[in-house]
Amino acid sequence: MAENGESWMKRALRLAQQAAGHGEVPVGAIIVRDGRVIGEGYNQPISSKDPTAHAEIIALRDAANNENNYRLPGTTLFVTIEPCTMCVGAMIHARVDTVVFGAKEPKAGALLSNLQLHLQDHYNHRLNVVDGVLERECSVVMSDFFKSRRV
Repeated sequence: MAENGESWMKRALRLAQQAAGHGEVPVGAIIVRDGRVIGEGYNQPISSKDPTAHAEIIALRDAANNENNYRLPGTTLFVTIEPCTMCVGAMIHARVDTVVFGAKEPKAGALLSNLQLHLQDHYNHRLNVVDGVLERECSVVMSDFFKSRRV
């Protein structure tokens, strides 16, 4: 997972940079099945005027459209920042197998930082979680973005 996970996360980081280039919070996500990307996205809530247009949701929509199915078993979602409650819920409903994220999100993260939604007994699907893949690089993208906004 390390080498392959890092290469997928680098692709997600490039998408995060696209988001930043559009004035959006720099989060990027890709969905992989059997060694190929089936969906990708970056944050777009500001430009799309859609509060649900997080990178993970855009990637899930793209993958579901490409696979012609709202269920995405056998997939891994790579995202630069720990997902929020909405995104974790969508991953569970889509039956994503594994979510891999770079940096923790202490305020809104819903996997390890706060709610730990993937561990709740009442869901009928379990997400596997891997954290810290290119954590420093993912964290720097976020901190640099917010530093530039405060200047």
